[in-house]
Amino acid sequence: MSKRTMSILSECIPIFTMLQDESRQQILMLLFDKKEMTVSELTENLELSRPAVSHHMKLLLDAGLVSVKKNGKERIYSLNLQKTIKQLKDLLSSIEMDNQNNV
Repeated sequence: MSKRTMSILSECIPIFTMLQDESRQQILMLLFDKKEMTVSELTENLELSRPAVSHHMKLLLDAGLVSVKKNGKERIYSLNLQKTIKQLKDLLSSIEMDNQNNV
């Protein structure tokens, strides 16, 4: 693989790390279906404690997969996939280019 591909792959590692966990997958699916949810709402729909859900939300937020807005004391989460989709498309495109150059 080219240095460019390896660099993009390195940037995508946080995405893959977040997606490998089943609880985080469930959270992302819920947010996809419901558009916006609080930690309380997520906890009601998952077999996880509120602290566990909060921990997963912090990780997803830090990885850029979700965004948060405040409404009083509540934090409302939603998917934020534009950057992630671009990174994954860039990775795929670079791999395809490497493959074409290697044939």
